[in-house]
Amino acid sequence: MTMADPRLALVAGETSGDLLASLLLGALRERWPALSAQGIGGPKMIAQGFESWWLQDKLAVFGYVDALRHYREIAGIRRELGDRLLHERPDAFIGVDAPDFNLGLEARLKAAGLRSIHFVSPSIWAWRGGRIDKIRSAVDHVLCLFPFEPEIYQRAGIAATYVGHPLADAIPLEVPRAAARAKLGLAEADEVVALLPGSRRGEVTHIAPRLLAAAVELRRTRPHTRFLLPVAPGVRALLEPMLALHAPDLSVQLLDGQSHDALAACDLTLIASGTATLEAALFKRPMVIVYHLHWLSHLIMRRMAYLPWVGLPNILAREFIVPELIQDAATPVAIASAARAWLDDANRCARVAERFSELHHLLRQGTARRATDAIAQVLGR
Repeated sequence: MTMADPRLALVAGETSGDLLASLLLGALRERWPALSAQGIGGPKMIAQGFESWWLQDKLAVFGYVDALRHYREIAGIRRELGDRLLHERPDAFIGVDAPDFNLGLEARLKAAGLRSIHFVSPSIWAWRGGRIDKIRSAVDHVLCLFPFEPEIYQRAGIAATYVGHPLADAIPLEVPRAAARAKLGLAEADEVVALLPGSRRGEVTHIAPRLLAAAVELRRTRPHTRFLLPVAPGVRALLEPMLALHAPDLSVQLLDGQSHDALAACDLTLIASGTATLEAALFKRPMVIVYHLHWLSHLIMRRMAYLPWVGLPNILAREFIVPELIQDAATPVAIASAARAWLDDANRCARVAERFSELHHLLRQGTARRATDAIAQVLGR
């Protein structure tokens, strides 16, 4: 191993982390073609030559209740991974999001003298701000996706760099709507709604039935609407019985992944809160954000929240530019009503597309170059 060929360890805990980490890995390999990377990741990371020692799905829990159910297994994985990394001594560890898993691991590694980098700032500006003390003890550097974040860390004495969002670089500024529709067999005149219930099994269990029932309600007054449902890896067997139960007569086009094709092609998306809402915004799509989880998890999270918004587009805009229907408010009738309000108001859709275009330019910072420059600085290369 030469000085030009770093050996890195990464952990990305769910589908969105896999996507972000794969984009980062692509950039790192451009800088260091012989780079080696191991740890825990998903299929997109593996396609970049990443060696995943555990299945990423093991870490994809949803809410506090789901995390408690799987705590022993996840804690065991973190302990074994830490042991292995302390034995193998990579040049640096990069935790990609998943702060509840990564920060504890990062603290252990940093205390043992390993460099530790966290990619994607935990949402300390939205809830659980006390974690900043834990972050200080756990990491050498934070790579921030949003422009207001580095100042928060710098005030706390933590090195941080704004790198922009890699999705803003990966998603074109001009939406390839016609090409996506042609690829999916949709006509230009079709009214198309994309249903995105999330990628984690617990998330899909709570949210997909509401989106499917809302689609049935929407179809009642708009019988020609077409529905797309991108299926995350490993959840098709969970979704198909839900379709039979909640929307037996609804024609839904199931897609294997292809969430970007669905977002490019659709007129509107009904979508679970999370990274996917930012993807929808980058595709300049109006949306109805839906979220529902176990009542106890919701109670805990609500008590720790600081902001009135949960969706990233609204958080970044600092206002409700798209509707959010959370927990008991996420009824099929309410979701369908919010959807109709978008579909019946072309001017409103155009205005939100303009706001999302401004956001796209703000986040389009050449993340690959910025992030690799910051990582190289931490590595001293």
